[in-house]
Amino acid sequence: MLFEGTFSVDESGDGQRLDRVMEAFLPGTGLRLRRRLCDEKRVLVDGRARKPGYRVRTGETVEIKQVLQMTSSGGLGLRVVKREGGFAALNKPGGVHSAAIAGGSEPSVESFLPDLFPGDSPVLLNRLDFLTSGLLLVALTPEAREAYLAYEDEGVINKFYLARVRGRMDGIISIRSRLDTDDRKTTRVLSEPDPDHRRWTGITALSHDNAADTSLVRCLIMKGARHQIRAHLASIGHPILGDPLYGGGESRRGLMLQHLRIEMPGFQAEGIPLF
Repeated sequence: MLFEGTFSVDESGDGQRLDRVMEAFLPGTGLRLRRRLCDEKRVLVDGRARKPGYRVRTGETVEIKQVLQMTSSGGLGLRVVKREGGFAALNKPGGVHSAAIAGGSEPSVESFLPDLFPGDSPVLLNRLDFLTSGLLLVALTPEAREAYLAYEDEGVINKFYLARVRGRMDGIISIRSRLDTDDRKTTRVLSEPDPDHRRWTGITALSHDNAADTSLVRCLIMKGARHQIRAHLASIGHPILGDPLYGGGESRRGLMLQHLRIEMPGFQAEGIPLF
């Protein structure tokens, strides 16, 4: 279900935190989700984006933009792209959690796996950021899970993404900077190279839109770290459009990053390009 609407703050909400007042209009959502919506500038108070701790006042108008609440895998639009040899690939829309959050009430793709694969033992093998769309890989047997972990260690899994970024990019670039993902909202790009080639991001420029001054690029990673592609691209001055954390600015289509294709021994799957 997609929620989008406005409400006015009455006297009972005067002086309360924004992320608390929102609960009455997004019943069943967790505090984490409501705070994320504020951080992503999808909650406006009298037309201005506000942080979760903003104290609202009587008469102010709160606008909430496009919150997806899952009631079923069908309602979500989740679909199986391919199933073969103990593996399955699913398509995840942007704005949906990949994995279940401990202690949270927010729905996730992981929570629907038993319904999608009855009689199997499905295990989610990779995750995508909340805002990122594209392929999620599932192991349907314990043997498939062990095989995936072995492939990952060997560095023989290739994950291809599409991204639309700000500015002009040409040719092929390899971003090898090490990432610091510890206990922070954003991933920090360090000055030294990462000795593990599986943590590098390969960029191939595909096209450039002169009018908008944006480029479409293909990104290749092997064993992704948190926000790897988003942070790496921003570090070279080409943030992804619609990225609220790394300076990509607003986009009517959300974060323009899609996990399009996965390749590994015995299994390949590809989605439909969104942009």
